Amino acid sequence: MQWLLPVGLGIGLTVLALVLRIALVLRGGHKPGKKGHVSLLVVAGSGGHTTEILRLLSCLSDSYCPTHYVLAETDQMSQEKIHSFEASKEKTSTNPKYTIHRIPRSREVRQSWSSSFLTTLQSLFYSLPLTFHLKPDVILCNGPGTCIPVCFSALLLGILGVKKTIIIYVESLCRVESLSLSGKILYYVADQFIVQWPLLKDKYPKAVYLGRIV
Repeated sequence: MQWLLPVGLGIGLTVLALVLRIALVLRGGHKPGKKGHVSLLVVAGSGGHTTEILRLLSCLSDSYCPTHYVLAETDQMSQEKIHSFEASKEKTSTNPKYTIHRIPRSREVRQSWSSSFLTTLQSLFYSLPLTFHLKPDVILCNGPGTCIPVCFSALLLGILGVKKTIIIYVESLCRVESLSLSGKILYYVADQFIVQWPLLKDKYPKAVYLGRIV
């Protein structure tokens, strides 16, 4: 039975090292991209999510470049909105550059929670190589289910020491009294968690209240 002691100690030290690594990633610093540019990954979602996220992007400077959009593979409406938005930027931006990437949808409307777990794992499987390839400096999202596997993929890259990515979550304007499911999950993961109603700030102390920003 004495051999159990060193085995248990080894497991304990491994778990401790992993916990410390996660803590360092969540609290770690951030270095911008080359020449002061910040590589931005934006998770868009169907309907109002894309409209709100594009309003946020319209307030950013040209330093956030390139912009990589991630959409659910069945989302055609968001792609059209993004193309229109980026076309309008070309008139004022000196160096517009963007890409659009698709991953399986994490959860369809009215999809059961049990099957949603499996589809989210599938989405995570596609998100990991994508985030590894893009290595964004910042991820900006506002609630579509697709952002869950993307953000956790980025978190995993940080844990593995590949890249520390800052995750900024902006809760949708329509969430007045309670967080969305995505918000409840990413509240504990995001580096900056922004809400647009004071009641949410009262319920979730970590959140930052900036008033209406979209």
